[in-house]
Amino acid sequence: MTKAKNWSHAELCEIAVKWLRRPNSNNGHGCHVAVSEVRSGWTGEVPDAIGFRQAGYAPHDGSVVVEVKVSRSDFLADKKKPHRIEGGLGNWRYFMCPEGMIEPDELPDGWGLLWVNSRGHVKPKAGAAFALWQSSNYRSHQGALADFRQESDWNGEQFILVKLYARIGDPEAVNQKLREAWGEHARIAKRCNGMAEEISDLKRKLSQAKRDDAYGIGELSAGLDGLRKTAGDRKSPSRPLTARGGS
Repeated sequence: MTKAKNWSHAELCEIAVKWLRRPNSNNGHGCHVAVSEVRSGWTGEVPDAIGFRQAGYAPHDGSVVVEVKVSRSDFLADKKKPHRIEGGLGNWRYFMCPEGMIEPDELPDGWGLLWVNSRGHVKPKAGAAFALWQSSNYRSHQGALADFRQESDWNGEQFILVKLYARIGDPEAVNQKLREAWGEHARIAKRCNGMAEEISDLKRKLSQAKRDDAYGIGELSAGLDGLRKTAGDRKSPSRPLTARGGS
């Protein structure tokens, strides 16, 4: 029997961030941005992990919160938090805990559950992710995402995103560098396409030259064979034999 691992809060937060980035094809939410323990305001909620997805497709787009629990007492006390009562961050919400510590029937309405086993593997036990894991049917996925979607504290989420964006330095400088990089990418791609066409044209010419050479060698060989045959037909006539000593 595998011995249970005593996960720390920090370790599970790291696993939660990785899980938030997991693509839909692997039963995740495919978040483009995922971070741990960031404030949603000066006195607001501090989610253990939160991810954001914005791909232009409404059923999948939104925010996902994962609350990490490493003890039963912490889980039981969570329901008393003001943002749990008033509504908080996350269009989809999950508790993450060591395997078996929380059961699905103990969850608040609309919440999912993620168990982490001793090897660090995440197993969905409730919520939208559990429905994704149970079925590969596209319509079932859409229905599950819609069923578990909740209204989120958009002001708090906007606070997180703006603060994260501000930490990268001057956003406009980064924006300009990205534009330059894409411009250079387009230039190189155009040049590569041109070179590919040149290579293709050279290959055609080389193939044609080989065919022409083969045809020319064939004609030369046939001409030589003809000359040999002609030379054979024109052998010098034999001299008549004469008796020795004369007549």
